[in-house]
Amino acid sequence: MKKIAAVIAIISTLMACKKQSPQEMSTLNYPITEKVDTVNTYFDTHVPDPYRWLEDDRSPQTEAWVEEQNKVTFGYLENIPFREDLKNRMQKLWNYEKLSAPFTEGKYTYYYKNDGLQNQSVVYRKKEGGNEELFLDPNTFSEDGTTSLSGISFTKDGSLAAYLISEGGSDWRKVIVKDTESMEIIEDTLVNIKFSGISWKGKEGFYYSSYDKPEGSELSAMTDQQKVYFHKLGDEQKNDELIYGGSLAEKHRYISASVTEDERYLILYPRTSTSGNKLLIRDLTDPNGLLIPVLEDTDSDSYVIDNEGSTLYIQTNRDAPNEKVVTVDASQPEKENWKDFIPETENVLITNTGGGYIFAEYMVDVISKVLQYDYEGNLVREVRLPGIGSAGGFGGKKEAKDLYFSFTNYNTPSSIYKYNAQSGDYVSYWKPEIDFSPEDYESKQVFYTSKDETKVPMIITFKKGTKLNGKNPTILYGYGGFNISITPSFSIVNAIWMEQGGIYAVPNIRGGGEYGKKWHVAGTKLQKQNVFDDFIAAAEYLIDNKYTSSEYLAIRGGSNGGLLVGATMTQRPDLMKVALPAVGVLDMLRYHTFTAGAGWAYDYGTSEEDAEMFKYLMGYSPVHNVKSGTQYPATLVTTGDHDDRVVPAHSFKFAAALQENQSGTNPTLIRIETKAGHGAGTPISKTIEQYADIFAFTFYNMGFEKLPNQKVLKEFKE
Repeated sequence: MKKIAAVIAIISTLMACKKQSPQEMSTLNYPITEKVDTVNTYFDTHVPDPYRWLEDDRSPQTEAWVEEQNKVTFGYLENIPFREDLKNRMQKLWNYEKLSAPFTEGKYTYYYKNDGLQNQSVVYRKKEGGNEELFLDPNTFSEDGTTSLSGISFTKDGSLAAYLISEGGSDWRKVIVKDTESMEIIEDTLVNIKFSGISWKGKEGFYYSSYDKPEGSELSAMTDQQKVYFHKLGDEQKNDELIYGGSLAEKHRYISASVTEDERYLILYPRTSTSGNKLLIRDLTDPNGLLIPVLEDTDSDSYVIDNEGSTLYIQTNRDAPNEKVVTVDASQPEKENWKDFIPETENVLITNTGGGYIFAEYMVDVISKVLQYDYEGNLVREVRLPGIGSAGGFGGKKEAKDLYFSFTNYNTPSSIYKYNAQSGDYVSYWKPEIDFSPEDYESKQVFYTSKDETKVPMIITFKKGTKLNGKNPTILYGYGGFNISITPSFSIVNAIWMEQGGIYAVPNIRGGGEYGKKWHVAGTKLQKQNVFDDFIAAAEYLIDNKYTSSEYLAIRGGSNGGLLVGATMTQRPDLMKVALPAVGVLDMLRYHTFTAGAGWAYDYGTSEEDAEMFKYLMGYSPVHNVKSGTQYPATLVTTGDHDDRVVPAHSFKFAAALQENQSGTNPTLIRIETKAGHGAGTPISKTIEQYADIFAFTFYNMGFEKLPNQKVLKEFKE
């Protein structure tokens, strides 16, 4: 590698103090990214990898490249005349008190609260009839708000709490144990914990999952063998008991552990990928109890949702693509003995338990429907929800009299309701006081036809009275992977977009879980192109029906959705004006070599699997499909330098390739957030800055020299 001076050459034309016109800003001088001679060979095919050096997140060369890219990007953004207006409006709209549903632990009721613009939400508590007191304030973990609380678990009696913290957005966690009465930290911090919850066994200690620290960079090196440990309070972490994994079992990339509410059973879920798991149980009342296999293959997703004595209640998609609940006795738990409890239906099932009941939430064309069952399998009632949208919650301890659920949709801020499990009555518990009028907006669900004639639903949200003249700034957002369902939910940032006359459209494309396992599988491996075709067809529907046009369309997605944006813009660069790939999986030939990426092979396949899979991945991998002389849309790639789930090298390589090959004057920029990861735990201050930049870039490149709805900003200033 040459010296830094040879690696980076910068001409800083954007750093002038005066504001520049759009014409002046149309010609950018990007950092020159050195190309190396690295070549990978796949099944006798030689594939150049000229930006391989950007994978080294610890090198001074990469650090210098990041710094210089940010100089160009922020120089451009600072010259957008309404950037600060968007930021100020976003701060005002975000500045309202936010409250979580309460939960009871021991003598106290706990809840999260944010007074408006706090970087991290604070945990409060109070006794019945008592005063509110602060329990845990993550804003004190670090001066800049980049250390966050990422989970908390209490002992059954509520006397002890173990909480996880994340530093700089990393998936690596530390665990701290606190006495809830004395409020004292009772032992040394546990470290090197990743993709793990905390599950207590009495007050003796708790189970957690982790990996050996990898050689090389902990933010990018492969982690592919997880282990479950038991930590006994008072012992040093190095003496923690290995429960499963390592020398005790074959390699699994992920292994989660949980203890049933009655603390009778330990449940383990070993997995080799993000889909499918084995299932093992141990009777903790038997000192000599062994781990007993319930399922020894990974052909299904199967989870114990509760137990009544020795009867296990298991949610599964085994022989039921839309999910069902079965029961089995723990003494003979093999699948041959399973009995249907809540049978599969035509709609996808999600379950929760609380108050001595099982709540079955169904997605009916992405809209929530909730049924309440008792533990004998009798239907108690359908819960009449406050409207059409997404409901979540209903979870709690068995003895709880009151449960809580949330309700939201694309134009209704999330509210919390207090639900009486016996009567089925509920009352409003908390509603946000937000400077936004939901009644001024509407959502419309449409069904459009994809390339192969598959019908795909899409929800389009916009201000009432919007004229369908093809000139409305529109964001098309998608994900399409990992069996994840995108259901209607309110977002402050999307409210800002719609307030300015923007349309927000979300298609429920294949690869997701909206229509069960079949819908998911139809967007995986050699069928992944279906996902991109569904997204392209959604854009064409919006254009054909005059919601927008290519000059006013932006496409956005993060993580797997970043791949969606990258593939769509390289396949159909003519279709949109702006592309916004965030923390994207963009190098499909090497994704599996970083951190836990190999676990995504169920969805993607790998370049080393076989020649057919390699050629298929090569055919859509965004990094490898940037073509010289092509006019790509205005692109703002976003990532975080501490993202150890989808490493930033994906975004670095893609941005470098676009900058080298872009034809025309559309900008190709990369915004790299420092001390930030894949998204979880990002401080509110950083989130506001990020979205103000994204929307400013989007409006500006759609040709707006001022925001469409200046009235809102004028009223704010007054």
